[in-house]
Amino acid sequence: MKIILTGGGTGGHIYPALAIASEIKRRIPAVELLYIGTLKGLESKIVPQNGINFKTIDITGIDRSSMLKSGKTLIKFPFSFFQARDLIKEFKPDIIVGTGGYVSFPVVLAGTFMDVRTVIHEQNAIPGLANRNLARRVDSVLLTFAEAGQYLEAGNIKVTGLPVRPEILEVKRRIIRLATDKDKFALLAFGGSLGSNSINQAMLAIIERYRNEDINITWITGQAGYEDMKHALHKKVDTKSLICSLNMVPYMYNIEEALVVADLAVCRAGASTVCELQLLGLPGILVPYPYAAENHQEKNARALVAKGAAEIVIDEFLDGDSLYKLIEKFRNDRSRLQEMGKNMLREARPNALSDIVDEILGQQ
Repeated sequence: MKIILTGGGTGGHIYPALAIASEIKRRIPAVELLYIGTLKGLESKIVPQNGINFKTIDITGIDRSSMLKSGKTLIKFPFSFFQARDLIKEFKPDIIVGTGGYVSFPVVLAGTFMDVRTVIHEQNAIPGLANRNLARRVDSVLLTFAEAGQYLEAGNIKVTGLPVRPEILEVKRRIIRLATDKDKFALLAFGGSLGSNSINQAMLAIIERYRNEDINITWITGQAGYEDMKHALHKKVDTKSLICSLNMVPYMYNIEEALVVADLAVCRAGASTVCELQLLGLPGILVPYPYAAENHQEKNARALVAKGAAEIVIDEFLDGDSLYKLIEKFRNDRSRLQEMGKNMLREARPNALSDIVDEILGQQ
């Protein structure tokens, strides 16, 4: 069996594709995989490191800042389509799987004109431009959020969830919290690998407010903001005399261990983050990244707010006072926090990867 995987631009499109590739190889060791991406995209660095054959086509995302820049991208499209068609003809795949991003569009589209099974997976509650246009042509559409279905015209739609890192599934089976700390409120704040300046600025005020409170705070600033935040915090409070337990770090490789002991998370609303919160039943105060394509993070967040699993604060309205009031509301109402956790857990799809690969391979 031969399978082409395509998706890129951000880790949100690449890592699900790699998880799918790993599960397919586990099931069919002799499978031949080809990943089609772009030379300048993040996928060009990540995919080869995972031992998957990698080829590129020449395409860039649509720059909506001007008609001229958009036009330059659109002019490239026919060329990228024929590049993709030639790679498909050469590789002769049985299946093409697209996980979103601009590179997936010409590849999957070319496949729909050929004798190849085509499947796309949409991570967000509002589909990206590529998947919205592909949905009506492909054989199968897989969704993380059921809400995305209303934006798509497709004959075969299935809600599967999103593959998450195996560490998240493993940590769910372990009990990390010490008995002596089980009643102490634990707050976790993070903004993703690059960090979030708005969350970081609000957290400065939060540490100042909680400096004399007996709570646990884990604050992951992001590599870029760590030194500035550390300096700013020292100017606000005497960190040596803090009563609250503060773990302030630039990055946390084992973030799953912080997630599993937290009572509440303050974070962005990317699809991967949201799905990890769901699997762990961790309520969140979600601060959607305001520059995400199609504003999809806000849609992700609102989908959970509608189910009573999270609260949302729009980035431009986030400050220390608003965040403190929300945290206090939940810290002083544990029953509501527990109910939010249950609602979050109801949205979890721990079998997402298996269900996705079943659909790709036609094993219903």
